[in-house]
Amino acid sequence: MNIPWLDWAKEIQAISQAGLTYGENGYDLERYEALRKISVEMMSYFSETPIDKVTALFASDTGYQTPKVDIRAVVLRENKLLLVKERADGAWALPGGWADIGLTPSEVAVKETREEAGYDVKPVRLLAVFDKKRHAHPPSANHVYKMFILCELVGGEALEAGLETTGAQFFGEGELPPLSVERNTVEQLLRMFELARNHTAQTLLD
Repeated sequence: MNIPWLDWAKEIQAISQAGLTYGENGYDLERYEALRKISVEMMSYFSETPIDKVTALFASDTGYQTPKVDIRAVVLRENKLLLVKERADGAWALPGGWADIGLTPSEVAVKETREEAGYDVKPVRLLAVFDKKRHAHPPSANHVYKMFILCELVGGEALEAGLETTGAQFFGEGELPPLSVERNTVEQLLRMFELARNHTAQTLLD
């Protein structure tokens, strides 16, 4: 979902962060710091969020700014898709979360499925890499790439509750529950069903 002011604030923040990282002239550093302050004020004003919270979540990184990576495991059993119920909003999502430093994307998919759903899985292939802003997710302060990895179920049993989830269940295409649209959309899950069935399908991009 594209919101112009949000895109502008993120771009200004990225430019300012790069300038603060690589700039050497004191006057330029002051200008980049001013740009960062403007981006924070824009985000705070339009989102009605306190300045200090915006600064902590949106403008506290150092180094060259890059997109965050969200990894989701696509696990099917008898043509039904594994979803977990999120504590955060009480809605359902594919097991997954932010990529971890030191782990490969496949390792993250395996870890998150075990921790959130209780199942052991084996990665099979990459189904899709989506740019979050091009899909029907709520607006986000972060630029996010979403990776969907098909995994084979090899063991384990449903977890009643985890640190971030309160249940795990398999759902068919026509019986999807209310989804956590911050994490995944109906359209995306239907595409995952299609891609999982088609062993020769190309990876979807963007």
